Parts: sequence; structure tokens; C-alpha cells
Amino acid sequence: MKKQFKFLLIFSVITSLFSSNIFAQASKKADIDTREWRYEIEAVNTGVTGTYLVKAWSYSKKPDVAIEQAKKNAVHGVIFKGITGHSGVSGQGPLATNPNIEQEKKDFFDAFFADGGKYMKFVSSSNDGAIEAEDIMKIGKEYKVGVILSVNAALLRKDLESAGIIKSLSSGF
Repeated sequence: MKKQFKFLLIFSVITSLFSSNIFAQASKKADIDTREWRYEIEAVNTGVTGTYLVKAWSYSKKPDVAIEQAKKNAVHGVIFKGITGHSGVSGQGPLATNPNIEQEKKDFFDAFFADGGKYMKFVSSSNDGAIEAEDIMKIGKEYKVGVILSVNAALLRKDLESAGIIKSLSSGF
């Protein structure tokens, strides 16, 4: 009886270590894809005041990874790249005007964009996570996936201003 218990205990420990290792590897792959910040972002429609309705195109070898990373990419795009206009919807410039701010405040942004990080507070899926068939494309060995998201730019701006990352609009030039 003791041998069976020891065997079950060892087996369950090994199984949980193995499964957590697989999850950690998938998370690392997603972080590598995100660190490269390879994405495109475009305006889809006008959102409620203070929000941007955007389509973030993300790249990854696995479509589900690209879908999840689209949220980080959308917030990153609003902060650093701005949004390209599309189909009669005007684009928006980036919230950060200093092109070096991401490197200057690296510790802040590493924590901000960590899995489950603060960026999640400012982005939500606008279509219940449904993705149109034409928004998943196989390009070589990877997928390009477009996800429609809503980014609360007003709240994001306030948060970045209070953290001292960007200057307030009322602070002057």
C-alpha cells in the first residue's frame, strides 16, 4: 500500500512538473513573439469617447498565441506607434511622443506588458473573441491573425501620465 502511495505521489509530481513546463514554454514563445513587437494596427471604427476600436494583426506560428498577443500589441500600438486610418476612419498618433521612452522606462513597460499585466485593464475584445475567417492567414510557417479590440485610450493616457511616463496634455509644450 505504501509503495502504491509513493508511486502515485511521485507520478503526480512528475505529471504536474511536466504540464507546468509545457505551459511555461508556450508562454515563453508568446513572450518572444511579443518582444519583437511585430504587428500592424489599424482603425476599424470610431469607438465611444476615449476609446479606439482597432484591428491588431499579430504574427505567430500558432494562431491562438497570435490572438492572445493581439491585446498586448493593440495597447503597445496605441502608446508607441499610433493607429493607421482605414476605410474612412481617421487614424491617431501615438500617446508617447518621446521615441526613446520605451527603452528609458524599460522596467515599467516590462511589468506593464507582462502576462496578466496592467495593460489588460485598458483593452477588451469587441466581438466576443470571434474572428472572421479572412482574418486568419497562413504566411509561410506562421499565421497572421487580425483581432478587433477596444482600447480605452483616455484611461491609458491618465495612467501613463500619473506614472510619469508621458506628459499631460495640459502641461504645455
